[in-house]
Amino acid sequence: MNHLISPPDTPNVIACNTSDAFAAWLSQAGGSVAISTYQAGKVALVGWNGEQVSMLLRQFPKPMGMAVQGQRLALATQQEVWMFANSPLLAHEYLEDQPGRYDALYLPRVAYFTGDLNIHDLAFGSDTLWLVNTRFSCLAGLSIDFSFVPRWQPPFISQLAPEDRCHLNGLAMVEGKPKFITALGESDTAGGWRVNKATGGILMDVESGEIVSRGLSMPHSPCWHNGYLWLLNSGSGELLRVDPLSGQQDVVCTLPGFLRGLCCVGKYALVGLSQIREQHIFGGLPVQERFEHLLCGVAVVDLSSGEVVGMLEFTTGCQELYDVGFLPGVLCPTILNSQKSEIRQAFTAPEFAYWLRPSSQILTE
Repeated sequence: MNHLISPPDTPNVIACNTSDAFAAWLSQAGGSVAISTYQAGKVALVGWNGEQVSMLLRQFPKPMGMAVQGQRLALATQQEVWMFANSPLLAHEYLEDQPGRYDALYLPRVAYFTGDLNIHDLAFGSDTLWLVNTRFSCLAGLSIDFSFVPRWQPPFISQLAPEDRCHLNGLAMVEGKPKFITALGESDTAGGWRVNKATGGILMDVESGEIVSRGLSMPHSPCWHNGYLWLLNSGSGELLRVDPLSGQQDVVCTLPGFLRGLCCVGKYALVGLSQIREQHIFGGLPVQERFEHLLCGVAVVDLSSGEVVGMLEFTTGCQELYDVGFLPGVLCPTILNSQKSEIRQAFTAPEFAYWLRPSSQILTE
């Protein structure tokens, strides 16, 4: 068991334990794990430094959905969508007294000021970045002229209004296009999904507008992987595999947490677990009856057997997660927010990069 704790300059102490099995999996995964926690206001990057699990925490206002495309990372926050780009050349020299500690440095490149859309999932498509605009009950795109551009809405939504009518939250892409969404209800009234939150969740086909599955318990995080649709039946603590043609649901495993954040990596799934703090929205769910004690963390699940093969558990300072992602080919990453002075010293171009420091030289491929 490995014990990780946040750096001394972090305002609120966040600590976690990682099982030996989690460390073993991460050491062989060929990448690192990104976690967003809106409750703690942090993005956590969990990597492998060659000997043990490492964790870096960076402050953001209400970080929610994340999306990864090559060297790019997109992050939804309370009022913005941030686009980051990795600069491996600068990463090596980021810490002058510890060269080589990081192999990836995600620098902020673009920020879209959307207003408080309550954005949940983000997903890169073949053409652009898609966002789940929960407040306006639609899928949307970003714009340099507007807060958002509506692109699709469920057929039962009669008007786009800032009323969170169905709590549209999850998006699964297939071949670069939006294919499946999850929502917590079929309501067309302001906040109407709350009435039947425990069993009113739906899975919908975007292209046809047909509902594939009903009766879900606060579903989140649909994901298309290896020819199957996977999603989290969050209120029941279940990871499901769904046949999109018949709607048949198979429970892969049940975990002791309110599930949010799903990322498939080869034969494994990374599943985010949360404790339940707020009872008005999240109280009275089946998972609370199944388990006396709920956990906050990330489970590594074997998709074929349903076995939990590793666990990262937050023990202090963090109770709720939103998203979990995987950064392939990156072992020990760091990320900068707008408060870090280093973003004013880092310069990148297509064929070189440069730190604005007395001892710096131009770095080339």
